[in-house]
Amino acid sequence: MMRISTSMLYDTNVATMNQQQAALMQTQQQLATGVRLINPSIDPGASAQALAVTQAIATNTQYTTNSNTAQSTLTLMDSALQGVTSTLQSIRSQMISAGNGNLTASQRQSIATNMSGQLQQLVSLANSTDGQGNYLFSGFQSRTQPFASTSAGYAYFGDGGQNQTQVSSTLQVGTTMSGADIFMRVKNGNGTFVTQAASGNTGTGVATQGNVVNPALLTGNNYSVAFSVAAGVTTYSVTNTSTGSVLSTGNAYVAGQAISFDGMQFNIQGAPANGDQFTVAPSSNVSIFKSVSDFVTALNTPGAALGISNAVGNLDAGISSVSNANTRVGTNLQLISAAQATGNSLGLNYQQTLSQLQDTNYTQAATTLAQENLALQAAQKSFVQVSGLSLFNYMP
Repeated sequence: MMRISTSMLYDTNVATMNQQQAALMQTQQQLATGVRLINPSIDPGASAQALAVTQAIATNTQYTTNSNTAQSTLTLMDSALQGVTSTLQSIRSQMISAGNGNLTASQRQSIATNMSGQLQQLVSLANSTDGQGNYLFSGFQSRTQPFASTSAGYAYFGDGGQNQTQVSSTLQVGTTMSGADIFMRVKNGNGTFVTQAASGNTGTGVATQGNVVNPALLTGNNYSVAFSVAAGVTTYSVTNTSTGSVLSTGNAYVAGQAISFDGMQFNIQGAPANGDQFTVAPSSNVSIFKSVSDFVTALNTPGAALGISNAVGNLDAGISSVSNANTRVGTNLQLISAAQATGNSLGLNYQQTLSQLQDTNYTQAATTLAQENLALQAAQKSFVQVSGLSLFNYMP
């Protein structure tokens, strides 16, 4: 049988009151701060969950920051590309105006001067930055100016990459583009082949861009269409200059009538002179800047053929290239908007979950506080009474 000594009685009661006092102070702190999980020992499971949710909130916040930055950059890119399109359309109108045969040399030079200024504007737009010195169209080389004039014409100094920004756990969007893809690698002609009048032509024949009528027959070879005029009758022959084989001869020429061979079709307007030739070659990459600068050079050269049809066609291909890039930017902006909406919804859900895990339930805490206070008071009164007991109180 264990004896309960006076010292043990004191120690037990004091320890109990200390525990009750600590619990009371903890509840008071929960009420004062509004935080239930003052320390992990209160609810280890909820504390672990709260830590995981807090980390998820931090990650979601970073995605929001990333998406805002990407949205700002892409908005600048969208504006730059729209500016390029507007400038190219203006240049196109001037090219068509320059085709007026009644223009004087002075008027042609005036158009050339205006187009030269717009060419510089194009280059400036292609060298646009995000406001922090990062070039939008340099690929991965965002600190390198993408376009500059060299002795060989305008050159590209970026690369073919694209910087990506993580805007959600599952989505990355490009925040730079390769300027080479947009401005330098523009297929001339109709994108498959290009028709060109020989520089020595003396007639008024002008070839259209044409189109592909049977892709299976395309050879990728070079061709020549040569005209002969005898006794007022115009005929033409077609030669595959890559192989040296003559495809046809003595074909009657009718202005505007289709000329077809090896899956390609185009027509020639006007009256070709005897000996005039037109070449047909596979399309190649021509930069937007070269298309404009070559036209400016032709305008400034007295008597030079302008090649309006090809120049306008090349510019149309450039406008299409820029438009495609602008479409990609618009798609990325839409993806970012969707990611932002999802991120905002997730953020609210995370905050609600975190609140449920760690915030104080004031009604429950107030009730607990009252109970703990009452229990402490009872323990204190009980201890006073017990500590006053002594055998000497019962001795006569």
